[in-house]
Amino acid sequence: MGYPSVERRRVLAAAALGRDPGIPGPDPSDGQPINAVTGEVLDVSPHLIIIETPDGTEERLVIAPWATAWHGGDTAPADLPVGSMVMMRALRDGRVVERIWADTTRITGTILSISGRKDLTVELDCGPHRGHRTIVIPYRASGRLQVRHPKFEPGYLFDAIGVRRDGAGLALLPATSQPAYPARAVPDPPPAYAGLQSRVSGTATWSDTFDEEERGAAYPMLERADTGCPDVGASCAGLPYLALGSLLQIRNVCSNRSANVPVVACGCVAGRFCDRCVECDTSPRGRIAELSPFAYVELGGDLVKGCFNAQIGLG
Repeated sequence: MGYPSVERRRVLAAAALGRDPGIPGPDPSDGQPINAVTGEVLDVSPHLIIIETPDGTEERLVIAPWATAWHGGDTAPADLPVGSMVMMRALRDGRVVERIWADTTRITGTILSISGRKDLTVELDCGPHRGHRTIVIPYRASGRLQVRHPKFEPGYLFDAIGVRRDGAGLALLPATSQPAYPARAVPDPPPAYAGLQSRVSGTATWSDTFDEEERGAAYPMLERADTGCPDVGASCAGLPYLALGSLLQIRNVCSNRSANVPVVACGCVAGRFCDRCVECDTSPRGRIAELSPFAYVELGGDLVKGCFNAQIGLG
């Protein structure tokens, strides 16, 4: 989903501003690194998983005795179906798996329409760069989702985590409590960013709309001319404007892990959520970055929990 020449833009911007362009990737001082590994399951047992990675390579990884998995619900890793697409958190140079998410998807956007009586069909506007998406809320999940989405009607924001089944997205878990305002009525940010604070705090989330194995971020406050996205510039977090290719220093406050992550896309939908993350404490309001699954997992995030408390600075 990223825009072209992001790496070149980052280097040129750093040269123009007279600063070090920085190096994308995790902070080496964080201790044992976490690796994200993705692919299609070819075979799995209680102790070993064999996958085909996006480039066609077959990989064999050891499943740790304490490993857990999620496939629409908690399950044993050995029970994951052959053919499912997995994202895995792995240690020891990516060879030992401790957490697996199978066929996991995130559905974020503005509700356009709702139909059905038991299983509900919901059409969402996911932003000008992601288009419309139609998803299904199974009857068994509708109560849980509507408790966290009390304004279940067109014009309001929706955010859920689910699975991909037979080419369709099934929404199963609320990823957040729905903001009380319509999508076009984002609260005003605090006093304008004046370059005084070295870091901004808020919520980091993830999206599965990035390219496979991409380690990047979507950011709400981009220059409109950069993105061709008319909806940029909405955020209640008081973020500074940045350009595509900027390098964000993102710190997961919960796991105490940091990484330099390039801004590769417009985060206009994320910017409309003036919510909080309560993963390890209560974050300030506002989504300050939407990460690719790879970047999110390698910073210690859990795809099912959907967010972590974050701080960002400029790389």
